[in-house]
Amino acid sequence: MMIPDVKQKWANSINVVTIGATKEEGGTRSHTVSVGGAATLPFLHFEGKIPHRPVVAMEILDIVPEDWHPLLGSHFSDVWNDPVLWAKKCVQEYGADLICLRLVGCDPDGKNKGAEEAAETVKSVLQGMSIPLIIWGCGNNDKDNDILPACSEVSAGEKCLLGSITEDNYKTLVALCKADGHKIIAESPVDINIAKQVNVLATDLGLAAEDIIIYPNSGALGYGLEYVYSIMERGRIAGLGGDKMWAMPILCDIGK
Repeated sequence: MMIPDVKQKWANSINVVTIGATKEEGGTRSHTVSVGGAATLPFLHFEGKIPHRPVVAMEILDIVPEDWHPLLGSHFSDVWNDPVLWAKKCVQEYGADLICLRLVGCDPDGKNKGAEEAAETVKSVLQGMSIPLIIWGCGNNDKDNDILPACSEVSAGEKCLLGSITEDNYKTLVALCKADGHKIIAESPVDINIAKQVNVLATDLGLAAEDIIIYPNSGALGYGLEYVYSIMERGRIAGLGGDKMWAMPILCDIGK
């Protein structure tokens, strides 16, 4: 008896998003990092092409972390008072694909650093290492809208990944990405409809779908994990099935 072919044929493939720009492309990175491009679900290599592997960004902060476990601190306490040295260690010792710089020191409820200081940190990190950079704000919408324009300007042409836009706060960051040539993280609260809506809002303002990476948020324990997986799976199936507003790579903020 013949075993029937169970391979699924999809109508669409996921967009390829390239982060970073080399000297020939107007930036200063030693290389670029591309994600996406899959024409099938994860791990099903027999069914379609998966041209780019998952990549890992290592996180650095613009301040010394105050709530990290001592075990984690034992690996980074020698450099965490200097974001440049921290970034170099992530690259040289741990082989990070990208660096994710979180500007948590700009939080109004914390150190409340200003735009000029944030931009100087971004500039120093870019000069201190050569791999592509993710620039993530402090999470306060008003403060992020204040500090990220300066950060975007000093990194113009580097094709950084900026984070993040939400359904209620997207216009400023979309404008920055269009003006300075960056990519964007589209964040949503583990909701498939809102995730799509954020992408619609960004593209309606003229941002290319190929410049967007979806961040559907994540749960840390139990049912939260399963729910996040199901949202990611539903979204990926929709994207492969032809929904252009779900045909973007997905970012997972594992340690958040």
